[in-house]
Amino acid sequence: MASVNFLYRSTRQNAPLTLRLLFRDSNKVDHVISGKTQYFVEAEYWKNFHNKNKKDAEIKKKQVQVNSDLLKIGNHILEAFYKENENNINKEWLKNQLYLFYNPKCIDAKSDLLVDAIEDIINNARTRRNALGGIGLSKSRINSYKSLNRIIKEYQDKRLFKVKDVDLGFSKSFLGYLIDKKGYQESYAIKKLADLKTVCFDAQSNGIEVSYQLKKIHSAKKTNENIIYLNESELRKIDEVDLPSKSLDNARKWLLLGCNIGQRASDLLNLDESNFVVRGELHVIELKQQKTGKNITIPILTKTQEVLNSGLPYKISIQKFNENVKQVCKLAGIDEVIYGGLIQSFNEEKGKSNNRKVLGNYHKWQLISSHVCRRSFATNLYGELPTPLIMSITGHSSEKMLLNYIGKKGLDYAQQIADFYALQENRASKQK
Repeated sequence: MASVNFLYRSTRQNAPLTLRLLFRDSNKVDHVISGKTQYFVEAEYWKNFHNKNKKDAEIKKKQVQVNSDLLKIGNHILEAFYKENENNINKEWLKNQLYLFYNPKCIDAKSDLLVDAIEDIINNARTRRNALGGIGLSKSRINSYKSLNRIIKEYQDKRLFKVKDVDLGFSKSFLGYLIDKKGYQESYAIKKLADLKTVCFDAQSNGIEVSYQLKKIHSAKKTNENIIYLNESELRKIDEVDLPSKSLDNARKWLLLGCNIGQRASDLLNLDESNFVVRGELHVIELKQQKTGKNITIPILTKTQEVLNSGLPYKISIQKFNENVKQVCKLAGIDEVIYGGLIQSFNEEKGKSNNRKVLGNYHKWQLISSHVCRRSFATNLYGELPTPLIMSITGHSSEKMLLNYIGKKGLDYAQQIADFYALQENRASKQK
């Protein structure tokens, strides 16, 4: 609880009042800090009339006016006090708040609060430049910032972090909170930290002060180590297994089609007859990726045509697709025990439940979801099809992104080089 009062601390006959802020912190320690206002009153009035019950109409009128003016100053200080971290409340803070009362920021000035900086991005998402050079953030990016805003509000609790508070110490504490307290995977926690850095750099471009340590905060993605994909042998099992229902057979068709054309579920499951066209003598699938906005052209090869021989599968939601493909893979005997992450629901405070990925050893069919389509396509063709051609279909912007996506490391490159030289030696020996 905090309160303010005003004192006349001058020997002059007319002088500005001193504001005194009194509060008790969370450790029950009392504090008193003072700052000079720019509100002048006469010494005689303050000492003899201000707090006295006088019948004189002029004096009463003066008392009402002075009390009204002082109430405005006091309310400004108290409002700022309850928005600030108590550790930041000191004489300099009070001096700055009194300055802001007499010199308010213009209406268009940006707030330096961290949550306000995040909300500014969300509120202006439709007119912001995106990573593709166009205008407007995607729905997934907006949701990512909304998630970040919710997490920051939970993390700060009654504190109000400013943009400039995001430094190395903040990043370590925030990561610890995400991983240890919230139970998020490390990859997701680092992604949230990367989003937070983006927010701070955006705020800096709007003239808001940031920490000099901001650029030193490490938020690079880890190399993907738990790659779940279906190899050629497993895809044959899925193709050949007898399924007990039409819905599972439909999910199988989407799964096999997805593994042959390498698209995200959001694009795969929205395919219809209009996406299948003929260019010259070449039958292709044409689509615009929802996430990247890229126009993709995919040739309909033999394997793809075999899936489509009985017609295009009927529409299905991503949620239903994820449920059904697990059953398809289970029936096909994709039951090798491997290490991976399984989404589980947890009850949290205030009756809320949240989904978390729990790492452990599971049957492979349990870990299959819509992500397996694009990853299986890229992984199975890597080393057989030129990398730029794979990228032209998956929509990856760089080879580095593709290789991280399929989890390729130095040993893989070494093996690829060794295979290349073995092939050259084989050809040379045949020509002799």
